Amino acid sequence: MAPPAASFALAAQARRVYLESLLLALPPAVRAVLDGMHRLANEKADPQTAHRRQNTALDLIRPAPAWQQQMIDAFNAMPRPMKLGRTSIGAVPASSLSAPSPALELVSDDAIEIEILSSRLALAMTDKASWEFTDLCSRMSSLEQRDELESDDVLRPHVVARVVIDSWRGAGLTLEHWKTAQKVTHETFGELIEEAYHETNRWLLGEGVRPEIDLRPFIRRSIGGHVASIPVTTGFGDIVDTRRANVVIGGPSGISVAEETRLMTRMNSLARSVGHAEAVLGRLNKLVGRQVPAFADTAELPASPEFKRAIADAQSNIQRQLTSTGRDERTPLSTPAILGELQQRKTQLKQAATTPVERATIEIVALLFQSILTEEKIPAVVRVWFARLQMPVLRVAVSEPDFFATTDHPARKLIDRMGACVMGFDISTRAAGDALDKEIKRIVQVVEAYPDTGRRVFQTVLTEFERFLEHYFQNENEATRKGVSLAQQVEQRETMAIQYTIELRKMLNEVPVQEGVRAFLFQVWADVLATTALKSGAASEATRTMKRAAADLIWSASAKVSREERADVIRRLPPLLRTLREGMAEAGLVAEKQDEHIKALNDSLAAAFTAKAAAIPAERLDELMARLEDLESMLPDAEDITIDESIVMDLSGHESSELQIVSEGGSMPTPAMVAWAKELQVGGWYMLEHNDRIEPVQLAWHGLRKQLSLFVSQQGRGSLFQQHRLASYLQAGLLVPAQDEALTVRATRSALAKLDADPGRLLN
Repeated sequence: MAPPAASFALAAQARRVYLESLLLALPPAVRAVLDGMHRLANEKADPQTAHRRQNTALDLIRPAPAWQQQMIDAFNAMPRPMKLGRTSIGAVPASSLSAPSPALELVSDDAIEIEILSSRLALAMTDKASWEFTDLCSRMSSLEQRDELESDDVLRPHVVARVVIDSWRGAGLTLEHWKTAQKVTHETFGELIEEAYHETNRWLLGEGVRPEIDLRPFIRRSIGGHVASIPVTTGFGDIVDTRRANVVIGGPSGISVAEETRLMTRMNSLARSVGHAEAVLGRLNKLVGRQVPAFADTAELPASPEFKRAIADAQSNIQRQLTSTGRDERTPLSTPAILGELQQRKTQLKQAATTPVERATIEIVALLFQSILTEEKIPAVVRVWFARLQMPVLRVAVSEPDFFATTDHPARKLIDRMGACVMGFDISTRAAGDALDKEIKRIVQVVEAYPDTGRRVFQTVLTEFERFLEHYFQNENEATRKGVSLAQQVEQRETMAIQYTIELRKMLNEVPVQEGVRAFLFQVWADVLATTALKSGAASEATRTMKRAAADLIWSASAKVSREERADVIRRLPPLLRTLREGMAEAGLVAEKQDEHIKALNDSLAAAFTAKAAAIPAERLDELMARLEDLESMLPDAEDITIDESIVMDLSGHESSELQIVSEGGSMPTPAMVAWAKELQVGGWYMLEHNDRIEPVQLAWHGLRKQLSLFVSQQGRGSLFQQHRLASYLQAGLLVPAQDEALTVRATRSALAKLDADPGRLLN
């Protein structure tokens, strides 16, 4: 059944609102780019970068008006149709996106680079405005009754991105100019499109279009059931393969997209989190500020004593009603019963409130907890403890206005951390009343016991909760305990192997050792020494045997010019090779790998027999052996060791039925994604796609300086990542968070939607 004409008319009008918002924002955006480049040119940088920035800042001044005008002309030229057809509303003519003809043709390097830069700009804009865009898509979908926007719809970020870059080129600016200014342009146009989406959403809300957003229709699953992000496409409709100078493509249907580039340009759910959360809080404060102008001055308007007493009474009543002593905690109150109790207390508190600010604060906090408590992934056994936090949070929100202004308030962070840990994919697998549930109960009771300490009590219990999680996953959680133990063993072994490698390099720095022998000692034998030392002890006879084998190998590979020396090598070689094989087998090397290493060593030893190798004096060999015996005392501090990609790439010896090493896959990560990988917090749930399997996993452990991270499935199987590989999986969307946003951010968005629809409830 086709949508009514009125719905199509609203959709068309929404696109006009959107385009008009863009047009109004373009002149300030161009000024912002000029100002941003000026600031960038004045920042400290290496001479070459500084010179390039300064030149670009100067080169931008003259063409800026032409760039602005070309963008205005391009947006003005886009259709404002009212024709009620599926493809006519909002579709951009193919010519405006420089689409190729359907016939196969070669694409130049320049065209490929434009597509890549356009996709990157589109990705930056999507990251900045992702939730506003998702809300807008949902509303447009309800009006036009279709699953998603057309690929060339004017509302899509890549359409705007292509206009921006085409106009840049049309104004005489080069791609090198763009690359230098990219940081500034990405930030500026991300803010521009976010504001345009927000204004369009606001207008649609005013027209009564979907005040309550349901995002489930936009969750798209592949055949395997993986939740996929909405990809950012280029003007061609496909992403171009950057790994080839020229590629052959057809029309928008084209050839299969190169995996690396597709992954590089898809919308990653992690990259938007912090900025998005701050934007949501900012919009909440703007909305409330329009209704309650004094709301921003909460610090200067402390709560009245009567209101504080009312909060204390409400807290006592909630404690008594929600967790009475006669009730079995394993069969807690239902969610409707909890919400009913909290609604009753909200009504009483609003009656006791003496100022509009107090009434607004009560309403906002109530809406936040209404959203939190209706989150179906929170187990019922702990939902009641989240409910009991409402009054302590209200008390903090009344006295500390930054609770509504910043994402790092300890009360918010505590709720988010607890929520992330309990919101697993299958809550039925968690035993009610386990150590995690008991810790949450303890934390809530501590917060309730210190009502006058404000954020300090929240910060204290947050720190305690972080310490608890580390202990919990290592010692008490049955699903993760074995995996964490294995991961710690891997880290210890790899750290020791690097320590041995560093010290061996120092020892052999000025010793004439065959290159093949040197490589074997650094790449293989250091790991053998570490494995043996861990299994048998650094002072054990087994470890000393492996050290002597290293010294014997160095001696055997030095020049042998006399018949006696050669005879000695031949006599000592069989037991030496046997020891080498035993050591490699102990370290987990398969027979084929051992054969490869032995063959390479034989070549080095043959060079010694032909006297092509350098001779090592006997006293130098004695010194080396003495240093090898005392090697452990000279090892560098483990805290200073970096487990790099080259080490972790070959950890097959650590593989077991309980632990898999993720050593390949993903996409080249950006520096920002590497930084994000370091910020992931223990306890969070993710969906991991690896080895043709997609499964929910929980982050259970970080190693030293977070160089290794362990994710554990509900069945107890661990997946161990090195830091860079983890960033690669995040970049590619092969590891995605179970929740697109933190619990309090989602709750704030829900509250914002309700307040947008009915601002009067703040003061009622």
